[in-house]
Amino acid sequence: MSIAVLVMMALGVFLWFGLPLTLKALGLHPDYRGPKYQLPGGRALIVTTSHATLDPTGKATGVFGSEMTAPYYEFLDAGMQVDLASIQGGAIPIEPDSFRWFLAAESDKRYLKDALFQAKVASSRKIDAIDISQYDIVFLAGGWGAAYDLGTSPVLGQKLTQAWSAGKVVGGVCHGPLGLLQAKDANGEPLVKGRRLTAVTDRQVEQLGITLTPQHPERELRAAGARFESSTAFRDFFATHTTVDGKLVTGQNQNAGYETAQKMIRAAGGKPRP
Repeated sequence: MSIAVLVMMALGVFLWFGLPLTLKALGLHPDYRGPKYQLPGGRALIVTTSHATLDPTGKATGVFGSEMTAPYYEFLDAGMQVDLASIQGGAIPIEPDSFRWFLAAESDKRYLKDALFQAKVASSRKIDAIDISQYDIVFLAGGWGAAYDLGTSPVLGQKLTQAWSAGKVVGGVCHGPLGLLQAKDANGEPLVKGRRLTAVTDRQVEQLGITLTPQHPERELRAAGARFESSTAFRDFFATHTTVDGKLVTGQNQNAGYETAQKMIRAAGGKPRP
């Protein structure tokens, strides 16, 4: 075997194992080391986009994998029943890049072996048909698709208004908090007005070069009166931040799914795991 072939093989092994470890060391999908909670018998609803293309390019997109899979398993492992809904119902589109070998989170890998979860993704419930009063937690998953339909859905806004009025825990990560834009508080004011929250930053959107979507979370939420918070890194893709404002719990991006879910469980009355 030639030296050139050996070098190429060694390089391939390094990339296969080294690239994911390097990205993780930089901040992608950090391990959650905080307290964990349980809520046996509780119910959580994860709401996702139904928008499958990055218009006008036609490139496939949807929910970012870990922004759905991470909270799903945190809720499930807390003893909760977890349901999935989307704006249009039916199959949930998933951002193809989010499952690439060097970007996939541990929760994504678990999903790819979970036939029941995959069946739920293939036949999500339409948000219109959801009885929001049945849930303790409503989690809004992000991804580029959410920039097209979560923030412009009056039905989702109505459901979140009802959930908030009933004292439920609501929130989400990344582009997901766009879904809060049409929700109202008890006084009929925008739910986000004057409240602390986070979501994907304008800086991350610009750094990733995907500025063509109709809504950008930081821009829209600030305009609606939110007290927007975030962290930064040399690239915001590697930053992470979570905020808790009463029963409103939000995470900055794909790195915050685990922590955001745990803090939502706590806010819903969860008890520390033994």
